[in-house]
Amino acid sequence: MLPIDKLESLRARHGELDSLLCDQAVLADSKRYTSLSKERAELDEIVATYARYTDVARRLKEDREAVADPELRDMVLEEIPALEVELTALQTRLETLLLPRDPNDARNTMLEIRSGTGGEEAALFAADLFRMYGRYAERRGWRVELMSMSDASAGGIKEVILLVSGERVYSQMRFEGGVHRVQRVPATEAQGRIHTSTATVAVLPEADEIDVQINDADLEINIAASGGPGGQGVNTTNSAVQIQHKPSGIIIKCQDERSQIKNKAKALKILRARLLDRERDAQHKAVAAERRGMVGTGERAEKIRTYNYPQNRVTDHRIGLTLHKLDLVMDGDLDELITALRTSHQAELLQQQGVADSAQAG
Repeated sequence: MLPIDKLESLRARHGELDSLLCDQAVLADSKRYTSLSKERAELDEIVATYARYTDVARRLKEDREAVADPELRDMVLEEIPALEVELTALQTRLETLLLPRDPNDARNTMLEIRSGTGGEEAALFAADLFRMYGRYAERRGWRVELMSMSDASAGGIKEVILLVSGERVYSQMRFEGGVHRVQRVPATEAQGRIHTSTATVAVLPEADEIDVQINDADLEINIAASGGPGGQGVNTTNSAVQIQHKPSGIIIKCQDERSQIKNKAKALKILRARLLDRERDAQHKAVAAERRGMVGTGERAEKIRTYNYPQNRVTDHRIGLTLHKLDLVMDGDLDELITALRTSHQAELLQQQGVADSAQAG
């Protein structure tokens, strides 16, 4: 059964927000206006779906009552099945929309890609993933800011860290974290043998200063000349910044900007995201069972996906989904994969909610 009282409360709050957003005092306070606008936007879909649900439920009730009328009987008997199907679909959608949201879903995301096992081929695959996620972000209208990059030979990447900004970035990207495996014939392979290499992806919600308090006394900051390949426009000023967070042992180095201040700001952003991720990991270990199953535990050691080039195939091992369109996926067409992962996660949450509700009722 749907929690009608809660839905009515959300609808009332939505109406209240409409009024507040027209209030002159709110219009004059940009921070409050932004906050209330965001709250209203988060309620838009659930309120609209609930409005449709109540309308369909009313029509279905009227049709069932009209069956007794000989003049209306044939018409309403024809309408009733379609209305029942729609009502069930709307109820399922409302149950999904009422699921508890990860508070990080609306955050921007720190995306870290590193080459794994496989040497030069692994570094080339890391570069391919970098391009893939960049094209996906472009499709969605997100902004991608390069925070740090370490190049490898032959056009590969040892490590790249990106800040991806836009609407609900983390909610879309959260299941991309893990070990990605590639199977293909390297360009240097004379015998045509298929090699297997890996790259790791970490997806961290961007942390605000208010989320992670960093004590200056806990930081060891070193400044050095930036280094890079072959002297092509290498920044030789003392602008490279390395920050070590002594309590955690985390070390961040940024040298992509010519400004020491900008490099330090980027390094601190990465550090906050990693510290927030550590805190979240510690919390998740206490409730690890909630993340197991279809979407895995979230640990980065898992092999989550295989990209098989000879077969133009990509397989996500967590949900058993195989698509024979690897060329499109590598061009940034990730919607089908990400939607399937989100749907599976929601189904798992709904099942857990049902078990919890049954236990409470019992």
